[in-house]
Amino acid sequence: MHLKETHSVPEEISPLRLQEYGVGIFQRISTKSALKKAIKKELVLVDGIVATTATMIVGGESIVYLHPSENRKKTRLILNLDVIYEDEYLAVINKPAGILVSGNGFKTVANALPQNLKKSFAVDAVSPQPVHRLDYATTGMLLVGKTSSSIMKLNQLFEHKEIEKIYYAVTIGGMDADGSINSDIDGKPSKSSFKVLKSIVSERFICLNLVKLSPHTGRRHQLRKHMLSIGNPILGDATYFLEGLQLKGKGLYLHAKSLRFQHPITNEEIRISSNLPKSFKKLFTDIV
Repeated sequence: MHLKETHSVPEEISPLRLQEYGVGIFQRISTKSALKKAIKKELVLVDGIVATTATMIVGGESIVYLHPSENRKKTRLILNLDVIYEDEYLAVINKPAGILVSGNGFKTVANALPQNLKKSFAVDAVSPQPVHRLDYATTGMLLVGKTSSSIMKLNQLFEHKEIEKIYYAVTIGGMDADGSINSDIDGKPSKSSFKVLKSIVSERFICLNLVKLSPHTGRRHQLRKHMLSIGNPILGDATYFLEGLQLKGKGLYLHAKSLRFQHPITNEEIRISSNLPKSFKKLFTDIV
């Protein structure tokens, strides 16, 4: 037996393909790959007709998503999130360490969002969805869409590299004051830049650095891989480390510090920043 979810497309939108418009309008198919799979399985209907990846959305359609019914009672995830910014269309939360952004598991940021964010009353409101990812161990700024139009436009901003993300990390070993790293990741061109803000002497690691990091591409684990590639792995990284220089049990010292982007609906410039975790402040006592 299938259950049915319905989304009504606003009348006044610019025509675009379903595989672009449909990302995020249903919680169960919140990514492009999930939407593509649902379309392939003929689980998405537009005005009663089975949709394809070529189906165009021009405004006023009724989109239906069919999904298997679940016999078990749905349990709400009780997890308090630090909401840094929120309006009718989007939100930014401060992701804690030790939790996945999304996935098949129960304990994810995505599952906790409805209990932490205000309901949007926009005509194309959907269940709030993260529009990018942070690693399980990474903390910091996570951007969330609350309407289908904002999710679509935020995804476009990411694709066009129009969202500026700044990370702070603690790295191990002596390093240049600043620079760029251009080594390929998984065979794809990748670029990150860094600037050392402060360095301290460490009995165990010789030197620890507070580093500002800017990813100019979005490869998986890019910053962690790039810092290891120049011999300055991020403190606490259990995957990308140098032998004998691994800090266990203290977490990863990588924090998504700030976001800057043009609001997809109001067009105002949004600049949002967060304080660094306590673990950073224990090492560098004069930072915020």
